[in-house]
Amino acid sequence: MAIQSKYSNAQVESIIAELLAVLEKHQSPTDLSLMALGNCVTHLLQKKVPAEAREAVAEQFAKALSRSVKS
Repeated sequence: MAIQSKYSNAQVESIIAELLAVLEKHQSPTDLSLMALGNCVTHLLQKKVPAEAREAVAEQFAKALSRSVKS
């Protein structure tokens, strides 16, 4: 069963396009881009997710990321 998001594809794609545009503007190499995006994820977890849920949310995020890059 597919997971249904509460966000539209247009919302997600718009944010992705803006994030990628910033990385391109700064001519950020892949390793720097991944480092910056990883730091953004850490910041969001620390500031927006309750402490008792952070580890579980981080694990779910990591699993989803891993699944998304499997060929």
